[in-house]
Amino acid sequence: QPIPSHILSGLVGGASELGTPDGYSGYGAEQGQSSLRALIADKVYNGRVEAEEVFVSDGAKCDISRLQLMFGSKVVSAVQDPSYPVYVDTSVMMGQTGLVGAESGQFENIVYMPCTPSNDFFPDLDQTPRADVYYFCSPNNPTGAVATKEQLERLVQRALSDGSIIVFDAAYAPFIKSPGVPKSIFDIPGAKECAIEVNSFSKYAGFTGVRLGWTVVPKDLQFSDGSLVRDDFNRVMTTCFNGASNIVQAGGRACLSEEGLKEIDELIEYYLGNAKILRDLADDLGLDKYGGTDSPYVFLDLKGKSSWDTFETILKQAQVVTIPGQGFGPAGEGFLRLSAFASREHCLEARERISQLKHLFED
Repeated sequence: QPIPSHILSGLVGGASELGTPDGYSGYGAEQGQSSLRALIADKVYNGRVEAEEVFVSDGAKCDISRLQLMFGSKVVSAVQDPSYPVYVDTSVMMGQTGLVGAESGQFENIVYMPCTPSNDFFPDLDQTPRADVYYFCSPNNPTGAVATKEQLERLVQRALSDGSIIVFDAAYAPFIKSPGVPKSIFDIPGAKECAIEVNSFSKYAGFTGVRLGWTVVPKDLQFSDGSLVRDDFNRVMTTCFNGASNIVQAGGRACLSEEGLKEIDELIEYYLGNAKILRDLADDLGLDKYGGTDSPYVFLDLKGKSSWDTFETILKQAQVVTIPGQGFGPAGEGFLRLSAFASREHCLEARERISQLKHLFED
């Protein structure tokens, strides 16, 4: 969907100001404008984090890469399987891993945490080897699974026990509507001593092409030598990044105004309506489905069929693009991801077209 009107006016206003003597601004603080950092701390976290702990950026994906640069090549990372590929790919690029197994499809020196229907898409932490960094995304891409408070409490306790750091990807947090379900890792006691959170306006307000996100690094988070993680991340940001665009940050402030937050709620409800259509499609096909309630993604169980073969069949016979689960890791094989990020008309059309292929999934 297009960027909502009030939020768009913030972007337009930010651009217009650059054409005036009083409004022009050049290089700013690499950590982000103080006004936007304060709004994020207040409106997103209800004061649970401080403005000085918020680092504004060009998106969560870029920040994950910068966090990897901070962690370096000698750490062991743990990832959900399946998961957003950037966690594994940046680990590989940083030299943290060994070779990839020909049969397993997994890299050496990465801890893969299977997250499947059999464990309610939450890893068995008792069977998970220790890692230095645990990457965790909720609501999850691609499975659509949302971690409960009790599950996240266990994850935080594990990290505290291990002396490890959680990198919590909360990019889809605004889709959570169920009462009592955490939208932030900082809803969990103790998390500020063991967790970093990345987030983004991409899914909040259609900023995928605008590029604006943030990372929260608490002041209480320390390395084993007692030095502050925040100080190291600040060094990375000020060395490798010149700050998010002033125009884009004006759009971010508009997002977090009263009118902007209302527009974001309306946009989220629209996409959740699309997700319901995709869940109904799963029922049309007689397939088990996951996600799509507090998440924009619906994960279909293909009854043992190849995810790539199914993707190709749907593409050729229905002319609809889906995402094969294997692209998110070995445990994604046998599943298909559907996304609600489309127009209502396209979701309805996709349901109609793919429903015609029901025979492919009949026993």
